[in-house]
Amino acid sequence: MGVTLDLTRAAAAAAPAALNLSGLARPELAAALIEAEVVRPEKARMRAGQLWRWIHHYGVTDFAAMTDVAKETRAALAEHFVLARPEVVERQVSRDGTRKWLIRMGPGIEVETVYIPDVGRAGALCVSSQVGCTLNCTFCHTGTQALVRNLTAAEIVAQVQVARDDLSEWPSPKEDRRLSNIVFMGMGEPLYNLDNVAGAIDIIADNEGIAISRRRITVSTSGVVPELGPLGTRTQAMLAISLHATNDALREQLVPLNKKYPLAELMAGIRAYPGLSNARRVTFEYVMLKGVNDSPAEARALVQLLKGIPAKVNLIPFNPWPGSTYACSDWGTIEAFAAILNRAGYASPIRTPRGRDILAACGQLKSESEKVRASARRAAKA
Repeated sequence: MGVTLDLTRAAAAAAPAALNLSGLARPELAAALIEAEVVRPEKARMRAGQLWRWIHHYGVTDFAAMTDVAKETRAALAEHFVLARPEVVERQVSRDGTRKWLIRMGPGIEVETVYIPDVGRAGALCVSSQVGCTLNCTFCHTGTQALVRNLTAAEIVAQVQVARDDLSEWPSPKEDRRLSNIVFMGMGEPLYNLDNVAGAIDIIADNEGIAISRRRITVSTSGVVPELGPLGTRTQAMLAISLHATNDALREQLVPLNKKYPLAELMAGIRAYPGLSNARRVTFEYVMLKGVNDSPAEARALVQLLKGIPAKVNLIPFNPWPGSTYACSDWGTIEAFAAILNRAGYASPIRTPRGRDILAACGQLKSESEKVRASARRAAKA
């Protein structure tokens, strides 16, 4: 008795997924067109530039929308490639207008991205560079999630694309932007993923695409000292340091990375940051923890630590999260701390907590796959 096997399913499963062009760098885009034989090599750079503008200036997700590309070329592009966005699993909007997206890049690969209105020139997007984090900063919710992997440059850029889709901000506006600044202050340590962060910044800052100036892109690090110089040289991004303490003993408790790169080494690396000047000041982030790092003595120690560095200090009221053992400093304590810094000549704005009600504030981000879903939390409280 003969048996006929139906292999159509197996064949379909084995078929490679179409390449997504949405987050490729210019050289990668041109190379993909050549490899797929969509264009001749001598035309690839021109065609890649044409596609680049449609993808990153106009934000299209359908080749059919590329009206200045020949119909047969559009058909060939659609046969070999896609222009896909990652899945938005959840979208939340805070009472204060902050928006948070839970974005799934692939199975088990989820990140949170936050848009904060009225920050920077118009509004800032806080993007993630890793799924999870290895640093285990004790005041940070993200630090309680183990590192899954680095995000690719395309996945970092996709967060910007998702935000601009939701903000209806295509084509890329030159004026009156709602999204004017990018901050790498989401999940992960950007300098442990510098290649992909630098690649993403190249795409985001390209003048023929998303066109956000490098002066409006800030990379925040807990202090991976050997990568500070390469970050400045490769990206020309603004630098932010997640500091939170003025002595090694306390900082090692709050930011365990300090054991590897203590304050003296960190401050030396900051002083050598490429392009550092009064016009390109370092931002020091200092979360205010009640009874931990908020005394007048610590404010004066911070002034001494920053001496000679063009800097400003962002004072961040601690944002609580489930299971945290810390409390936020009293408002009067924060204002007194700020006054000491101001008198010493350091701008020290107190960051207004944004998006606390949707766990979108600084230090509150964590993949939904690693926490109880917001809907379940709300149901439990009901």
